[in-house]
Amino acid sequence: MNLTYLILILAATIGGGMIPMLFRKVHPNLPIYLLAFTGAFLFGITIMHLLPEVYHELGHSAGIYIVLGFFLQVFLQQLSHGMEHGHTHLPSTGGGHQHVAVLPLLIGLSIHAFMEGIPLGFHYEDQSALPSLMLGVMAHKVPEALTLITVMIHAHQSKTQLWRILVIFSLITPLSAILAAQLGREFEVVTNSLVYLVALVVGAFLHISTTIFYESGTKHHELSRQKVLAIAAGITLAFVTLIFE
Repeated sequence: MNLTYLILILAATIGGGMIPMLFRKVHPNLPIYLLAFTGAFLFGITIMHLLPEVYHELGHSAGIYIVLGFFLQVFLQQLSHGMEHGHTHLPSTGGGHQHVAVLPLLIGLSIHAFMEGIPLGFHYEDQSALPSLMLGVMAHKVPEALTLITVMIHAHQSKTQLWRILVIFSLITPLSAILAAQLGREFEVVTNSLVYLVALVVGAFLHISTTIFYESGTKHHELSRQKVLAIAAGITLAFVTLIFE
């Protein structure tokens, strides 16, 4: 377990959440293209590093857990309203006012954040997998936290509440990674189970990243030139991580 990785993820999450607090008029295209870039990067990391690892460990049965993880994420987004892949169009009440069910949203996004931390506590045969995954999670945390705090601002949370939500949310993924690594060292049953949990997270990552490609905020969900360039940049950076090998 590399604590530097976890500190970087913590800093990225807090930094992303601070953007809408410091700049109330964030350009609407910023989260769209940031999500496209980080989603493509996370997709590349998942395909190039995590997917080979789980198939190496589990063989053909890995596919079962990946599919389960994919549909687990489908369920979680019913709570989070798809915020992890950039959705902010939450249900509205009459008069055009947004009505935000804060608690289910935070529960869904917190479970997702906890799942993101589990692979960071796993021991990989491929030495390039962990640093690459750290970069992918760190990049994804910026637009994720940005979207979370933007929605919380529209839910009329006070500044104190915003900071409390941001700090707690920022800690979930690092603490999940520490918990997975610590329990994996102390209990053999946890060690043997971690690879199955990683396979579930791979499925969730595939759902999130591919959804971002088509839905991250652009009108009619089209692939604009700028969005294609952002996706291409993310995939290219994922290829660059192969130099860690």
